[in-house]
Amino acid sequence: MKLITVATCSLNQWALDFIGNKNRIVESIHIAKSKGATLRVGPELELSGYGCLDHFLEMETINNSWAMLAEILLDESCHGILIDIGMPLLHRGNRYNARVIALNGKILLMRPKIWLANSGNYREMRYFIPWSRPHHVEEYELRELPEACIKLQGSTTVPIGDGIISALDCTIGAETCEELFTPQSPHLSMSLAGTEIICNSSGSHHELRKLDTRISLIQEATRKCGGIYLYANQQGCDGDRLYYDGCAMILVNGNIVAQGSQFSLQDVEVVTATVDLEEVWAYRCAPSRGSQVAVTPEYQRFKADFRLGNPSDDFDPSIVPSQSRPLKIHVPEEEIALGPACWLWDYLRRSGAAGFLIPLSGGLDSCSTATLVYSMCREVCKAISQDNKQVIADVQRIAGPYHEQGWLPKDAQELANSLFSSVYLGMKEQSSFETRDRAQRLSQAIGSHHLDLDIDNAFHSVTGIVTKATNFEPSFDGSATEDLALQNIQARLRLVHAYTFAQLIPTIRQRPGGGGLLVLGSGNVDECLRGYLTKYDCSSADINPIGSISKVDLKRFLRWSQTKFDLEILGEFLDATPTAELRPIKEDYSQSDEADMGMTYAELSVFGRLRKEEKLGPYGMWSRLCHVWKDSLSPRDVAVKVKRFHHFYAINRHKMTTMTPAYHAEAYSPDDNRFDLRPFLYPPFYQSWSFKKIDEAVDKIEQKAKK
Repeated sequence: MKLITVATCSLNQWALDFIGNKNRIVESIHIAKSKGATLRVGPELELSGYGCLDHFLEMETINNSWAMLAEILLDESCHGILIDIGMPLLHRGNRYNARVIALNGKILLMRPKIWLANSGNYREMRYFIPWSRPHHVEEYELRELPEACIKLQGSTTVPIGDGIISALDCTIGAETCEELFTPQSPHLSMSLAGTEIICNSSGSHHELRKLDTRISLIQEATRKCGGIYLYANQQGCDGDRLYYDGCAMILVNGNIVAQGSQFSLQDVEVVTATVDLEEVWAYRCAPSRGSQVAVTPEYQRFKADFRLGNPSDDFDPSIVPSQSRPLKIHVPEEEIALGPACWLWDYLRRSGAAGFLIPLSGGLDSCSTATLVYSMCREVCKAISQDNKQVIADVQRIAGPYHEQGWLPKDAQELANSLFSSVYLGMKEQSSFETRDRAQRLSQAIGSHHLDLDIDNAFHSVTGIVTKATNFEPSFDGSATEDLALQNIQARLRLVHAYTFAQLIPTIRQRPGGGGLLVLGSGNVDECLRGYLTKYDCSSADINPIGSISKVDLKRFLRWSQTKFDLEILGEFLDATPTAELRPIKEDYSQSDEADMGMTYAELSVFGRLRKEEKLGPYGMWSRLCHVWKDSLSPRDVAVKVKRFHHFYAINRHKMTTMTPAYHAEAYSPDDNRFDLRPFLYPPFYQSWSFKKIDEAVDKIEQKAKK
């Protein structure tokens, strides 16, 4: 046996937090060494933080990254282990997303990313260029490092390019994030070139039901080629809409031997495994593989005078190889409970705010948002019980001012009461007793500091101003325009009141040190897609944890939480009819969201996936759904629904340009600012060629059926 211990990690890095990022890297190296590892791999762009966006275009970002790297290289506590660190760099006038592989303070190789992520949430080609010459290596001039580093390096240049590291007992190669997802991944040719260990440094975000896809690709990478695969990933909110979901892992020949957490409040998580190089060599025995090796282009190899394992004649029976283990994966309901919760905690602790506030309407969406904050409080209390020093310090800084020195919450409800406020903003004629009562009892169950009030005076004040200025009194029983205007007044007044209370509640509750609360939005992905919301109402906020989650998934999440969190009250929200409660309640009428929209939330979810993920326009969507819905709807009925969806999507698209930054969780999110880049001023769809084609096709089908 030729055993080596290797380490990979998930780090909660923060864009532009150079000192903090460096400290977390150093901590991970120390932990890896303490576990006997001789190789440590970290996340993509970990020195700068992955989400720097246009800051990558600033030389200061690159220079600061070099300054932090120099401190790590000169830190002798980081010596004695091969380290792989991600950072941006400039070479011959071009910016690269690169990896720096070093040993004992000396850089062995700088490996730029070959294939860049440039779709969906990613715009890497806006900041970097790809290293478009596989197997090519050239010299990099070390102008950025201080004299002490140059002296330790013993040279003013280091190799940069697509090479591999040749240690005394094995060979190490590197591919970066997106390269794993490409058809011709670098690990294929590296494995054929004899590389036993592939290191993948990633910045991969959470998306519902995405992890199993990522893991299947990693398993396939070594199941086909054999080898040891170290996957490192960023974890946490690094300053934007994305939550990077960690799950660092180590695989051998397609089998998982170590897996880290997918959702965690740990800033530094190191995963180690002891692996056997001889298992790799035995696995690579097929003659067909040997034939392909003969025609595989050779890599330049860069020597590391370092042995990752013990010498062959130094057998130690106490060192045991890590055994294969089953994959741990969360069900979607649990992903919703944990991902946005961890993202909320990172955002809160890094924003400097005193907590959260939500307008709690008694409906399912605001209930889901409140439940996610409660889930966050549960995770924080769990971390406290595990003696997480960083979480304890953050809790005492944020929620502690309400209590005596050294206070820690005894449970999630007590923590929620200190940092989470909810407010019911009702109207006497529009708001039902049921929604008001549900909001009150949900608040009691999760522990939020709750206020219950009516905004009738503010509403009548605004309508009075209109009447005085124009001598016209709008009525809910008047035109559709009057009705909608009066609904929107209420909706926007709730936003004004929410922000007022968010600013004043900490002072009212005598919290020393000032600081306001972050207002949480509660518009789900389907309402955003359809535009079924008022511009600048309570869908507008500071951040929105459910803005990319469908109503269907939110219902599943609440059903799951009802049992897992022991919140019986959630069942009442699930059974209630979704309603905005913006019109007066009458005996013969009560407002229903799905009736107002002319489509169900389940149908909206289908439209959203076909529009974004399947990339279908109106005619393509109609033709697809004629097959999918053939047992329940006629082609004409499908046409009515498809045309209605596209009409309202088009006329409301402008709302997405102002929507609250939302946690990204769904591949069909209509987020205009990062993910779904489409116009917000459309030609009328009812006059479009696509609608004309649908109508002609429906007429043709119906005429054929008559014959």
